[in-house]
Amino acid sequence: MGITALLSSPRGRNFYYITILRDPVSRYLSEWRHVQRGATWKASLHVCDGRSPTTEELPSCYTGDDWSGCSLQEFMDCPYNLANNRQVRMLSDLSLVGCYNLSVMPEEQRNKVLLDSAKENLKRMAFFGLTEFQRKTQYLFEKTFNMNFISPFTQYNSTRASSVEIDEQTQRRIEALNFLDMELYDYAKDLFLQRYQYMRQKEHQEARRKRQEQRKILRAKQALLREQGENNSSTDYIGNVERWRR
Repeated sequence: MGITALLSSPRGRNFYYITILRDPVSRYLSEWRHVQRGATWKASLHVCDGRSPTTEELPSCYTGDDWSGCSLQEFMDCPYNLANNRQVRMLSDLSLVGCYNLSVMPEEQRNKVLLDSAKENLKRMAFFGLTEFQRKTQYLFEKTFNMNFISPFTQYNSTRASSVEIDEQTQRRIEALNFLDMELYDYAKDLFLQRYQYMRQKEHQEARRKRQEQRKILRAKQALLREQGENNSSTDYIGNVERWRR
């Protein structure tokens, strides 16, 4: 997942959860490169229902201080890798499935509950964007919160993940490891584009309404000017008649 944030209104009365999702394969490769350089998630508490997972519930993928230098194959082979389906897990309510205790319910049922929860929470968020649609994300954010950024978002297609060349077989395996994220992303993309089209249509309708109002005001002004012109002509004619009678 790209960014998750909690926004508050200027008066501090309302709070809004927002997030930005990323293509699951690109996100997975990006996390692998990050871990490969020595990054760890040791500071992450993973607290759920008031407690942290045990080492049996959440084993580590490495035995040393970090997992630096791991190959992509090693990264994919670890069955406990939290990079798998990270976006679904971070958006869902883990307490619905017993947190990190995998024995609470069958895997198929657990996956469905997690995915449904992630979709529902995403839909209820005040705003979410997609890193693959930076300009549209900026547009929706500005329209949603009636705010404008100083400069436009820049679409960077060259990232660390994009520099990783993988074959079709590896691509399919990453997609399989992140099958929940893949389904969530398809859902998110469809919902995102629907919201974008709705906002664009609303903007066009508002612009048309303003043009109609302006034309109405202009016609009223023109009618008033014509009326004033006719009155002035009548006044001039009556004045001339009075002078002629003298």
